[in-house]
Amino acid sequence: MAPRIALPMPHSSEHEYAERAIPQYERAIELAGGEPVRIPLDAAPATVARIVGGCDGVLLPGSKADIDPARFNGQPSPHSAVADHGRETIDDRLLEDAYKFRKPVLGICYGLQSLNVYRGGSLVQHIPDFLPQSLRTRVNHEAGKTVAVAHNAAIQRDSGLAGLLSSDGHGRPSSLAQTGSSAKQLVIPVNSSHHQSVEAIGRGLRIVASCPDDGIIEAIESTSPDHFVLAVQWHPERSVDQDEFSRLIFRGLVEAARDRAHESAER
Repeated sequence: MAPRIALPMPHSSEHEYAERAIPQYERAIELAGGEPVRIPLDAAPATVARIVGGCDGVLLPGSKADIDPARFNGQPSPHSAVADHGRETIDDRLLEDAYKFRKPVLGICYGLQSLNVYRGGSLVQHIPDFLPQSLRTRVNHEAGKTVAVAHNAAIQRDSGLAGLLSSDGHGRPSSLAQTGSSAKQLVIPVNSSHHQSVEAIGRGLRIVASCPDDGIIEAIESTSPDHFVLAVQWHPERSVDQDEFSRLIFRGLVEAARDRAHESAER
């Protein structure tokens, strides 16, 4: 039986965008051997609890919204999108369930930021305003989905993410493991569609990847080795057909959910 992955709708009011965006995530989960389960953002708490209770993992997708800066005592930026409180509420419920029952979590772009804020971290409100003048034009983090490779991400070799990307998903070394690598880092090309990023890191999380050109944080993961919690600032769902690294990220989530489901069944 395929592991069931809870997947909240990307936006509560931009319905056309949400319906257009979510199939990419669903397909990526299915290609990795999982079963995506849509979580409506307008459902009653009891309904959400029932659906989520039958899921083995969580994927937090991207969004057109920005997290409400009041949640981390941040000052709103004129560049910020309107907050989506419906999406924030559902993300928090999914993360509460995931942390309580040790369900694996994958966050993507907005999903990374949502995870970090849930864990008490904060966000850079607008990257160009945050960076020193000399670094502001090195990378266009808002490049968008039409740009296949916006920049590189340098991943720490001692991280769970590097381990995930350095295998073929079956415990064997990947032929891609040495691509652009140094002794301390695994460097991979990524796309980019964001104007905010992690500032202060949340509780129980650690920074495991950054953009080598300007230092913007590109991935975070759990400090607990027995709980799969990973979030990336790029969009691997857009590149699963062309990029093995992208496929390995989703495979990591689904396999962790499969292991968790087996453990639960044996109790």
